[in-house]
Amino acid sequence: MSDDPQACVNCHVMTPVYNSWMHSSHREWAKCNDCHVPHDNIFNTYYFKAKDGLYHASVFTMRAEPDVIEMQKASQEVVQDNCIRCHVQQVTQVKYDGWIEDHRENRTGRQCWSCHKQVPHGSVHGLSTIKFNIAPIPTDREDELVIPEWMQEQIKK
Repeated sequence: MSDDPQACVNCHVMTPVYNSWMHSSHREWAKCNDCHVPHDNIFNTYYFKAKDGLYHASVFTMRAEPDVIEMQKASQEVVQDNCIRCHVQQVTQVKYDGWIEDHRENRTGRQCWSCHKQVPHGSVHGLSTIKFNIAPIPTDREDELVIPEWMQEQIKK
């Protein structure tokens, strides 16, 4: 029920997805729930989170997770709606449409990631695609972090 991306990366299969998100421009503006959970009303938000979370927990508990995680139909609809919700001006007010045939007509009819394949998770989509992939170091516990002395001095200034 958390909005913290650290909650999502608790499952080891999410590590590549989390790491790729951490290196994307989306990390400055959007957390996991901003893209992967509906925002039309509070009841739908928590219903979807509970339903999706139960599904994920069941899959991971049974050790049935696939090597490459792909969105189910319901999740695809949510992500598409959220792409448009955040990028409505880019979707509806483009000055020039000559790059892609029928782009103006199909702007909201096709999935955004059919063209923007590497946004925001890059080209890495499976557990076996990153050699020695490690989980991120939690950034919410200062006592456990190793901060070099020179950086500690800069922080104090």
